Amino acid sequence: MSLRVIQWSTGHVGIEALRALIRHPDLDLVGLWVHSADKAGRDAGDLCGLPTTGVIATNDIDALLAVGADCVCYTATADLRPWEAVDDIARILASGANVVSSSLVQLLHPKTADPGMIERLDAACQQGGTSCFFSGIDPGFANDLLPIALMSACERVDSVRILEILNYDTYDQAEVLFGTMGFAQPLDHTPLLLFPGALSYAWGGVIGQMAESLGIEVDEIRETHEKASLDHDVHLAVGDVPAGTMAGLRFEVQGMVGGRAAIVVEHVTRLDDSVAPEWPQGAGYRIEIKGNPSFTCDLEMLGEDGDHNTGGVLATAMRIINAIPHVCAAAPGMLSSLDLPLYGAKGLMPS
Repeated sequence: MSLRVIQWSTGHVGIEALRALIRHPDLDLVGLWVHSADKAGRDAGDLCGLPTTGVIATNDIDALLAVGADCVCYTATADLRPWEAVDDIARILASGANVVSSSLVQLLHPKTADPGMIERLDAACQQGGTSCFFSGIDPGFANDLLPIALMSACERVDSVRILEILNYDTYDQAEVLFGTMGFAQPLDHTPLLLFPGALSYAWGGVIGQMAESLGIEVDEIRETHEKASLDHDVHLAVGDVPAGTMAGLRFEVQGMVGGRAAIVVEHVTRLDDSVAPEWPQGAGYRIEIKGNPSFTCDLEMLGEDGDHNTGGVLATAMRIINAIPHVCAAAPGMLSSLDLPLYGAKGLMPS
C-alpha cells in the first residue's frame, strides 16, 4: 500500500521533490502546500511540468492537514525564518503526520542541535505519535552517511575532513548567494553566514554526528574563513559580480579533539572557475580520512542537464524522499542518519 504524502513548497528543492513524488511508484501525492496565491488552485502536475494529477495546490493549512497524510515532505526555505519553520513542522507533527525535511539541516543531529528547537519538535512528535528527519546533501549525506560508511572500514581514524568544492555560478538562488553568503559584496562586508557562530550553528550537527559515530567527545568547535575576488566582472544569470567584490569563499568548521582539528567540514565556493586557483579544485565533494587505512573519496554529481548544481538540488530532495518509508516506520521522536537503516532507492530502477 502506497504511503500518502504531502509536498510542502515548490521552491528550487520543492519543485524537484514534487516531480519525484508524483512519479514515485510507492508514494501517493495527496496534497500540496504553496506560499504564493498565484499558485493556489492550480494542479500539482501543472506547477512542475507534468500531466494533471488531480491534486490541487493550497495555502489552507487546516484543510491540507485534514487530508490525513502519512508524511509531509517539508522543503520551504528556512534560512531567514527558522522558528517559523519550526512552528510549521511542529504543527504538522502534532497533527499525526511524519516529516522529512531539507529546511532545517542544522537539526540533522538532534543530540547536538539547538535544544529549544529539538524540545519543541520532540514534544510535537510525542503528541502526534510521529517522527521527524532532517537531511539533504550538505549538511546531509555527503558529510554524514558517506564518511561514516568509509570509517566503518578503518582500523584507526586519526582525522576526517569533508569538503564541498563547487562553482555556484548556475545556482539559481540570488538571495542565498548575495544575501546569506555575501557574494558580490565588498570583501570587508560580513554576511549572515559569517556572523560569529553562524557556521557552527549550520554545520555543528555534522561535527556532532561524526563524533557520535566515532564514540568521542568534541572539546570545542572553531570557525575559519577567507575570501577572494577577481580583477574583472563576472556576469551570471542570477546577477553580476563586480570586480573586487567577493567571488570566492572558503571556510572551515573544525571539531577540536585534544587540541587538534580532528573533524572538519570545509567549503570552497566559487562563482567562477578562475577564482583562487590555489584553493582545492574539484566539482563536488571530497572525503579525506587519515588513519589506517586512509581514504580519499571524490563524489561528483550531474543532473540530466549536465549541471552539477541541478544534480545537487535533486539529490537533496531524493535523500529525504527515499527516507519516507523508514521515517514512517520509526518510533516517535527526532531522528538522525544513525537512527535509520541503510536505505537506497527502492522501486526507482526502470524495469
